[in-house]
Amino acid sequence: MSLKDAFAKKRFVVTSEVQAPAGGDSRDLVENLRKIRGRVDGVSVADIELEGVVGDTIKTCSLLQENRFEAIYQTTTRNKNRIQLQADLAEAHNSGVENLLVFTEDYRITGDSLQEMMFFHVDAGKIGSVLEHMRDGQTVEGQPLEKKAEFVLGSGIESGWGKDVPSLEMKEMEEMTRIGAGYFLTTPVFDLDRFEKFLKQAGTFHVPIIAEVMIIRTAGMGQFLNRHLKSGLVPPWIIEKLSAAPDKQKASLEIFRDIVHGLKDLCQGVHIISIGGEDKLRHYLDAAKLA
Repeated sequence: MSLKDAFAKKRFVVTSEVQAPAGGDSRDLVENLRKIRGRVDGVSVADIELEGVVGDTIKTCSLLQENRFEAIYQTTTRNKNRIQLQADLAEAHNSGVENLLVFTEDYRITGDSLQEMMFFHVDAGKIGSVLEHMRDGQTVEGQPLEKKAEFVLGSGIESGWGKDVPSLEMKEMEEMTRIGAGYFLTTPVFDLDRFEKFLKQAGTFHVPIIAEVMIIRTAGMGQFLNRHLKSGLVPPWIIEKLSAAPDKQKASLEIFRDIVHGLKDLCQGVHIISIGGEDKLRHYLDAAKLA
């Protein structure tokens, strides 16, 4: 079943994220994912750059499609102009990819600001213009495309505000809904009460909301993410539970299971971030009774 059909049938959608291997060899990645084939509705592929080596996101998406996975091409708009975005989207679509996940900005920390508003409107305008032209079968320069291209569009949003969602966040969601977002993907969710308060605001757009769930396997992993990704991302109770647990794997599975079970009554699906643990992902799906 396609991701589009899963949304249409109002299923609890399950997607996951992988990184395009630096160097281009995706065989191990695909082999690990075979263990969950048929249990996830889509797999998004994120870019990664290590010491100047960039993984080929579109090639990895194409390989996933060949191996009967529903690939989701994940990109950002901040450092790309309309021509670059158009070229990437055309290549992805020609490779058989029909799903697009766009982040129009980096995760915001400060809330509303004039600078952030300007960045967002520029970014949203770029992706909106490119998608509109491609749906009409033409380039942004007005030249005809070989075929029209339409994507199931997902848009990243910040969900850690609770009920105090800044007006800019609401304007962003309103604009992405106008552009044609088929779903919103949140930042990682750990606090279900705060997330439920956020949904009362975000739900006014009547667009499916997918909660990102990050698998934390050890206390050290949580501390590392807090230091290097975003301060306070992983809450203290998770780090404390993993630190005290004699069986780290069991504790990690329990944390994941409890978060997902709570989310099933709140939103339309989960997007699982395994942080390199694709070979263990099936155990987490089992624990949360997903597919």
